[in-house]
Order: sequence, then C-alpha cells, then structure tokens
Amino acid sequence: MKNSRIWILISIAILLSAVVFAQGRLKADHSSSLQEALPTFSQQTIKFGSTGEDVYELQGRLKHLGFYHGKIDSVFGSKTQGAVKWFQSEFGMKVDGVVGPKVKLKLYNATKDFRPTAPKLHEGGGAAAGAGGNGGGGSNQGNNNLASSNTMGLSDNDLRIMANAVYGEARGEPFEGQVAVAAVILNRVKSPSFPNTPHGVIFEPRAFTAVADGQIWLEPNAQARKAVEQALNGWDPTGGCLYYFNPKTATSPWIWTRPQVKTIGQHIFCM
Repeated sequence: MKNSRIWILISIAILLSAVVFAQGRLKADHSSSLQEALPTFSQQTIKFGSTGEDVYELQGRLKHLGFYHGKIDSVFGSKTQGAVKWFQSEFGMKVDGVVGPKVKLKLYNATKDFRPTAPKLHEGGGAAAGAGGNGGGGSNQGNNNLASSNTMGLSDNDLRIMANAVYGEARGEPFEGQVAVAAVILNRVKSPSFPNTPHGVIFEPRAFTAVADGQIWLEPNAQARKAVEQALNGWDPTGGCLYYFNPKTATSPWIWTRPQVKTIGQHIFCM
C-alpha cells in the first residue's frame, strides 16, 4: 500500500515537472520571437504622438508594404495611425492604432527585405540612406523594368504588390494567365466601382485568395514581374474583365452569375 502511494506521488511529481517545463519552453519561444524585432524597434509602445527612431522605422515599413502614403517624418500623426489600423485589420489583429510587441513582430516579419532610404528628419538628415529599397541586384532590375513600363503613374509599392499578387494568385498558370491577373487588377483600378490604386484593389476585403492565405508575401519571380510589365504595356488577354475564379475551388455562388468571357489555364475570367 505504501509502495503504491509512493509511486502515485512520484508520478504526480513527474507530471507537474513536465507541465512546468512545457510552460517555460513556450514562454521562452515566445520571448525569443519577440526579441527578433528588437534590432528594429525599441521596447517602448508606439502610439499617436510618439516621435523618433521607432516611428521612422514604423512609417518606412508601412510604406514599404503600401499601407502608408504620407511623409516619413518620424512623427506618429493621424496618417500613421490610420496606416497602423489598416495593417492591423489586414493581418487579423486588434485594430487600435497602437504598436506594441505583437504588431512590431508581425510588421518586422512582413518586411524583412526592407532597407530604409528616406532621410532621418528627426536626426537632421538630408539625404537618403541608400540607393534602393530591396538590396539584391536582380530584384532591383525587375523593379526598374516595371518602372519603365509604368504609364499610369503608379508607385513602386503598387508595382511591387502587383507582382506579389500575380505570383501568389497565378504562379502555376501559363504566362498569358498571369498577365490576365495583372490586367484584372489594372481594370479594377480604372473602374469607379473599385479602389483607385492597385494596393487598394488587392487588399480589398475578400478580393484575393493570396491575401487571405498569406501567399501575397511570397517573393515574386521574374515571370510574375514580366507579367505585370506586359499588362502595364497594354496587353489585356481578358478583354476588360473585372473578375476571375477557379471553378474547381470557388465557393461563392455569386461569382457564377457574372458574364463569363474566356478561360485561361485554370481561371475563368468574367465581367
């Protein structure tokens, strides 16, 4: 009887030790993840009225993603707050305009290729910190090609996010199908029924699957950038379509009511 009690106590002790170890491991992993963002941001909470280096990084990274369109002045004003709320909304976070550890980490992970180029006005800087925002020569070359084809006056961020969208939505499609996806984005930009920027079109709620599943942040290849370039040059394989869907995966009955124009690869393009 005594032996049984001893073994029960030993088992309980082992179980409690395992629980304590697991909790400690989870806390350590979470702390380690948050520490990743510390080289970029300090530990202070950034909110309306904040100024300085943290706000400079925040504005630059939000602008890199296309959420912020104001001046990078290191001052957390209403435009910055609006951009933060937009970012929080798109990434499924609490929309309060306050940048705490979780928002910092999410933003850091979404902009690991970001390199500051705007002058640090809070330090009196007058020149850009570098020649480009992407670092790698191949990526810059692709962006330069897009810029040379840009007759709509779109921003570099808009061109970049278009290439991301094409890659995330149609990288397994024929080249014509990739151009068609880029053309649909541009057709929506031109339509009064949609936002008037590629970023606004792409991040409109429930508009693109790649945004919903996170594939929008995959690095686009040269073919995706070329597809955007061709669409900017005027090639529209869809003939002006505003919608497309994959009939094998579509779950919305509404999309089947749209007038269908043509099928390219796995996608049906419609008005």
